[in-house]
Amino acid sequence: MKLRLLSAALLLAAPAWLAAQPTIKVGEYASLTGKEATFGQSSHKGVQMAFEEINAAGGVLGRKLELVSEDNQTKPGESATVAKKLITRDKVVALIGEVSSGRSLEAGPIAQGAKIPMISPAATNPKVTEIGNYVFRVCFIDPFQGTVMAKFAQNDLKAKKVAIISSVSNAYSVGLAKFFRETFTKSGGTVAVEQKYSEGDKDFRAQLTAVKAAGVDAVFVPGYYTESALIVRQARGLGLNVPFFGGDGWESDKLLEIGGEALNGCYYSTHFSPENKDAGVAKFVAKFKARWNNETPDAFAALGYDAALVLADAIKRAGTTDGPKLRDALAATKNFSGATGLTTIDKDRNATKGATIIAIKGGKLEFNKTVEP
Repeated sequence: MKLRLLSAALLLAAPAWLAAQPTIKVGEYASLTGKEATFGQSSHKGVQMAFEEINAAGGVLGRKLELVSEDNQTKPGESATVAKKLITRDKVVALIGEVSSGRSLEAGPIAQGAKIPMISPAATNPKVTEIGNYVFRVCFIDPFQGTVMAKFAQNDLKAKKVAIISSVSNAYSVGLAKFFRETFTKSGGTVAVEQKYSEGDKDFRAQLTAVKAAGVDAVFVPGYYTESALIVRQARGLGLNVPFFGGDGWESDKLLEIGGEALNGCYYSTHFSPENKDAGVAKFVAKFKARWNNETPDAFAALGYDAALVLADAIKRAGTTDGPKLRDALAATKNFSGATGLTTIDKDRNATKGATIIAIKGGKLEFNKTVEP
């Protein structure tokens, strides 16, 4: 499904000379439908809003940005297919995507092979940027996120013995579990039991029974929101009432819909909180609500917005859309101010950023703390 998202209203509002120029096409691939659609829908709204603001302000290099968006339907393998379409058929100068590490790993080699820069808003697995020097991200990576949550478990939850329940078929879950385990055990904690599941599973009672028997203080679930919420719900039904906590894969308005009151007393790490009192955050939240019918932005909306702005800034600094020169400009990004704070791209094309801890209390998400690198 292709969505050409160049706003007619913005074209009418733009100067005639700008509207007459050929557009700069940027491709986006995202999970707009399917099991993890809230990831793609959120990031897409952030990207679209950024492009609208840029075009209303005069575009880039005297040209408007045109967003050509493809839906990977949350299906394995589809991201590589749509990335090829965007590059070969639509002739995009760069790719924005994906929120998921697994789907970013599918499309990354396509971008690298074509020498087309790709920026992931939120893929946190280290392997994503290891694909090659044309692949970037504007988020922290899982070694940092795993360390943050291991220290949070020990220092804030006072947990000495934990369980891990992770997905065997999700690169994000496997990686985050690994980095959490390494830090937690190195710091003197014990991982008493580890249980596995596959994406799409709905019954976790066998795993939870084993966890309950281990007598742990807390449970780390580094998965996506659907399975994570179901796991916590079923745990409460089995009388397992210790804190559960996870990573940014929990970030979705569907989390509370699925998990309900069972999630009270749980925590997760993410990239952004609309409750953060920072002036830049407040400004972004106000603009987002005005654009999207009073909807409150989540972390993926903020990261999509920042990915689009970082790309536009790099095109401006490069003075061209030529792949290698645009790649170099992206690699030189330093202290770019966006919705999620300052973005600096390091030598491995990752962003150095702090993590936000969210607490779930009374059926609501609450800003708990920010942990800097």
